[in-house]
Amino acid sequence: MKATEMKAIIFDLGGVILDIDYNLTVKAFQALQFKGFDDHYSKMKQSGVFDRLERGEIGEHDFVAIMKESIPHASSQEIVDAWNAIILDFPDGRLEFIKHLGRKLPIFLLSNTNQIHLACFDGMLYDATKTHIQDYFKKAYLSHEIGHRKPEAEAWSVILKEQGLEAWDVLFIDDSPQHIEAAKTMGMQTIHLIAIGDLERELAPFLTQFN
Repeated sequence: MKATEMKAIIFDLGGVILDIDYNLTVKAFQALQFKGFDDHYSKMKQSGVFDRLERGEIGEHDFVAIMKESIPHASSQEIVDAWNAIILDFPDGRLEFIKHLGRKLPIFLLSNTNQIHLACFDGMLYDATKTHIQDYFKKAYLSHEIGHRKPEAEAWSVILKEQGLEAWDVLFIDDSPQHIEAAKTMGMQTIHLIAIGDLERELAPFLTQFN
């Protein structure tokens, strides 16, 4: 498949558009004396409660209650703050680049996220720009809203079916290797973004047809 056949791009959020650091959440829960938290949560894997949160099967109240089983002394706000510690900021110029790209071809967001993180990063974005994350895409697909999370094939299938796209016409960009491998299995073109600052450079060869 040639890059010039691309008809749409699906972006991951964290590590691609929004700067994040999983270790900050691990350290925040360790500071709350949650023993072995890093055995349950990392970039490469996570245990069931986090999957359920990201699929929208549980919400903030239930998540906090489950966390309190391990750290009963922590307040609800301390738990929410620790969970949101992963979220840093949008790199300078990143959203402007995404907005400009969206004028050239359909772009979509597919993010493994949850209502707690959404409230945090979207609130931060609105305070700074008076925009919401979905304003930058033809449509944003958030795992807790669609009921599927990467690397489940259904997460991508929702987009392909709804938007009338074939997998081989789509470029998918993500920072997690397990998500990239799943997208390749479905037939998509992919960019495994190692460093968030490399997005524009990595995308450039795919955009020659739109110049």
